[in-house]
Amino acid sequence: MRVLILTHGTRGDVQPYAALALALRWEGHEAILAAPAASATLAEPYGLAFAPVHDGPNTLVDDPEVREAIETNYRGVRGKRIALQVMRRSKPLLARVLEDAARVAEIGADVVVHAPSIPGQHIAEKLGVPAVPALLQPVWVPTRAFRNPMLPVPLPRALNRASYLPFGLMLRFMGGKQLREDILRLPRRKGAHDFLRRPDGEPATVLQGFSPHVLPDGLDYPAWVHTTGFWFLPTPPGWEPSAELAAFLDEGAPPVYIGFGSMAGTDPHRLGQIVTQAVKLARVRAVVAAGWGGIRIENPPREMLLLDQAPHDWLFPRMAAVVHHGGSGTTGAALASGRPQVVCPFVADQLFWAERMHAAGVAPAPRPQRRLTAEDLAEAIRRAVTDRDIAERAGRLGRVVRTENGAAKVVDVLKGVLS
Repeated sequence: MRVLILTHGTRGDVQPYAALALALRWEGHEAILAAPAASATLAEPYGLAFAPVHDGPNTLVDDPEVREAIETNYRGVRGKRIALQVMRRSKPLLARVLEDAARVAEIGADVVVHAPSIPGQHIAEKLGVPAVPALLQPVWVPTRAFRNPMLPVPLPRALNRASYLPFGLMLRFMGGKQLREDILRLPRRKGAHDFLRRPDGEPATVLQGFSPHVLPDGLDYPAWVHTTGFWFLPTPPGWEPSAELAAFLDEGAPPVYIGFGSMAGTDPHRLGQIVTQAVKLARVRAVVAAGWGGIRIENPPREMLLLDQAPHDWLFPRMAAVVHHGGSGTTGAALASGRPQVVCPFVADQLFWAERMHAAGVAPAPRPQRRLTAEDLAEAIRRAVTDRDIAERAGRLGRVVRTENGAAKVVDVLKGVLS
């Protein structure tokens, strides 16, 4: 089986798809990971077949407007205006991504697995093979159990399913029509931009790379939707911690991890000050991951180690607690570690995961970034590292998440698609 995996976004967005490629290779199948050129370092240690595409909207990560959008979560009139500007500026960049994805697809495939940011159903139709959407957030498949996590306002339960409808239209605006008609030269047809449907109108097989055990009760996903568990990329072969990191872990009590991935607000120095002061107030040691410039600390105190990056599956189990932004991949890694969490969401689905971690009893109430203070963060950290109930629930849920083996389940699903 030859599987073409199309994805885009930051490192955290791409990493679960690399996990799928690795799981397929372990089972003797051929997998080609097409992803932003900057994420090639994810594939290299595992020897994965990698096809680079343009970095696209990732190139805007340091733009002041994008940083403001992340910090404000597009709130207020100015937030909505910035959101529209960011979408307009992203569209031509995404066009270059789609051109590259179409070029990569010329190598052929038996099945196309694609992130929602890449309308791979058109590419699969061009190749005459099945398309399988692979989703990292529960924002695409309608359910009555909860409203779309991307909507920041409460709704009557009767409108939950309807709240998912606008997001398919957004993907069409972001390049689906251009890919289909201008790049691939495919004819127009009804429902072409609905990646949840095959060209014949029947439901597509859909993969969801998160655990059903952390979603609200009352799920009514249809049988063609496979919620497999998180897709974890293991520590690269031969990876060893730096001497500095190993020494820091050995010289005292387990530290707290603090990192916000690729999230970067308008004032990373201020966030660095908040983190530094919170660590002092909570009287803990901390490993701080700066990410893409989201946290800046010039002179860290002795109880703090600044870290570029380390594999989460190696690092998190060694922590007293995990403080993070609520991205799907980091949330899954924190869950699998069995350690208590503190979630400080910025935007979009991060608020949903933050609320779900609190509802599961593995984290205190969320601490949104836009209201974050050193005192509030310190209080949340103190609770996470001292509350026995949180620690016990985190341990139990961690064992459940680790046994799901989501990436291996995906391989079985794809075999069924082609049988």
